[in-house]
Amino acid sequence: MSTLSLEKYGISIGEGHPLVVMAGLNVLENEELAMTVGAHLKAVCEKLGLPYIFKASWDKANRSSITSYRGPGLQDGLEILSKVKAELGTPVVTDYHEMGQAETVCEVAEVLQVPAFLCRQTDLVVEGAQAVEAAGGWLHVKKAQFLAPWDCKNIITKVGEVTKNNPTLLCERGASFGYNNLVVDMLGIPAMKALGVPVTIDATHAVQLPGADPRTAGGSTGGRREGVPIIAKSAVAAGADGVFLEFHTDPDKALCDGPSCLPLDAAEGLLSQLKAIHELVRS
Repeated sequence: MSTLSLEKYGISIGEGHPLVVMAGLNVLENEELAMTVGAHLKAVCEKLGLPYIFKASWDKANRSSITSYRGPGLQDGLEILSKVKAELGTPVVTDYHEMGQAETVCEVAEVLQVPAFLCRQTDLVVEGAQAVEAAGGWLHVKKAQFLAPWDCKNIITKVGEVTKNNPTLLCERGASFGYNNLVVDMLGIPAMKALGVPVTIDATHAVQLPGADPRTAGGSTGGRREGVPIIAKSAVAAGADGVFLEFHTDPDKALCDGPSCLPLDAAEGLLSQLKAIHELVRS
């Protein structure tokens, strides 16, 4: 299996390397909150000896309702991410949604993320692949909820056709299971790794209940945050090379996906367990 590196930060992902932590906010709410969450998670990861990449979205284009909070937008969002990156000295992962955005986002982010529902959009994937190769970064592709793990081979091939050194990471985030529900098939982790690329687990979005938040009568997505540690630990045991997690100082007041994110003070306990599991299965 291939490994990928962010040489400037001394971070590598794949066989023989520590568990990579991509963690932060679901969506940027304000600069102060981003700094608070990022600083805490960086400190925890440094204490545990885990490589850390700060994550947050500047726009949540896929929302249940037209009135749902989406984020600060491209310009203001990248400005906040730039400040977090400069202050904390950590790389950044964030997404892009439309043609013409990838190169601009890569001016700030080392890891460019393809949203799950867009992972089959060839032009978008190709643009992202070319942008991250030019910037020396990674392309973090979320596997769509309707896509089989082995079908991700086509995504890897698309990226490989337009890059010299395929920078693809695949991310498991659950599969649709009837209405308003997702499940995670842990056999998908080794199946995707068999395609020759590192694999991460998005344990936060994997516990979503799409369009099923009873507080809003279907106007927003529900979630089962108590399931996040279960999904994360199971996936690392199954061979995941990295974890993708979302935290908030007050999850119940988060402006997006609060029911699925964890309180910030839960980070150290969970990450210490994930590190132990990762080291055990790699020993």
